[in-house]
Amino acid sequence: MNTAKPFARSPCAVANSLDIVGDKWSLLVVRDLLHGKRTYGELAHSPERIPTNILADRLKRLESTGIITSTPYQERPVRYAYTLTPKGNALGEVLLAFVRWGKQHIPGTVALNQGTAGAEIAASTANSPRKRK
Repeated sequence: MNTAKPFARSPCAVANSLDIVGDKWSLLVVRDLLHGKRTYGELAHSPERIPTNILADRLKRLESTGIITSTPYQERPVRYAYTLTPKGNALGEVLLAFVRWGKQHIPGTVALNQGTAGAEIAASTANSPRKRK
């Protein structure tokens, strides 16, 4: 039986999505995982320089909401590899929309080209029309 828990603010899909990934860092972590980063160290070395305490918190939050999974790859000390779940991979379309919007409305922005997903994002936006004011 599917029992929905009460919504924090309203049943609005946008509001509830923002409650999960609407902070300054979560979608950047998803972006980096789409680009092939897997470890805490790789994620910590992103161009935006996410503070390590915030990265640790976002990884826990993303895992608790079913967007990522963690798998230990080393025992002493325990270290984890992070991967996107199907739910997390579905956010790739959201990120593509952000890339398109940013390139169209924020002059000088680019899509980062990292790994396979980065190449796909760049390729999919390369032919999109760019309007500048």
